[in-house]
Amino acid sequence: MTAWWTLLRRELGAYLLSLTGYVILTAVAFLLGVGFTLVVLAYNGDSLTVPLTELFYSTLFFWLILLVATPMITMRLFAQERATGTYETLMTCPVGELSVVLAKFAAGLLFYTVMWIPLIVCLLIVHRYTAEGTAFDWWPVASTSLGILLMGALYVAIGCLASALTRSQIVAAILSFAIGLTLFLLSFAEYSLGPRGGWLADAARYVSMLDHMEDFVRGVVDTRRITFYLSLTFLFLFLTVKVVEGRRWRRST
Repeated sequence: MTAWWTLLRRELGAYLLSLTGYVILTAVAFLLGVGFTLVVLAYNGDSLTVPLTELFYSTLFFWLILLVATPMITMRLFAQERATGTYETLMTCPVGELSVVLAKFAAGLLFYTVMWIPLIVCLLIVHRYTAEGTAFDWWPVASTSLGILLMGALYVAIGCLASALTRSQIVAAILSFAIGLTLFLLSFAEYSLGPRGGWLADAARYVSMLDHMEDFVRGVVDTRRITFYLSLTFLFLFLTVKVVEGRRWRRST
């Protein structure tokens, strides 16, 4: 546990001491602010009939942050270690592959979580200074936060695997983005299959991130959605551990 905590602090320090980390935070805060402002201005003076979180989720900014920011966060986790030569030193330390992967994953997920704090600030401003604030429902906010966290965990796990596969941060970011975008585009498969798609349409609906997030932003917490994200997150983390184990084994032979 001590080794894991040390690795976690090391990874978090790398985010906080690098220019890239602050560039990501600034860019995300800007996109969140612009997206939220456009939503509020679009409904200025009108009474909202749906949760404000649902309006923001339907904007391009929400998905742009998820699809682009997570590869930027995770691209350095393993690739930078290999590029700078510190990967060999890390692998010779008395620490297991699982601890290394979980420490890097936890650091990436914590940074991802901090990245979304401006959204909570925007909601607090609406709650405090608008007429809608008196009828503000915090349950959709909590369920939306859960959905964002679950999707983030999945995409950070994908980024960990992509970074472990290469020594180039650019390649890791592109690979992570490609996998994440493919998973997102599967959300549109159910619309192309139509109502007569049968079991294929049902399968597409089950993996549809749009449908999943639509439930979360409306305040609906379905255990099937939670199971879906946790299962895929564990799968990608498992694959990452196996990649790290394989590299250590090849270096020891």
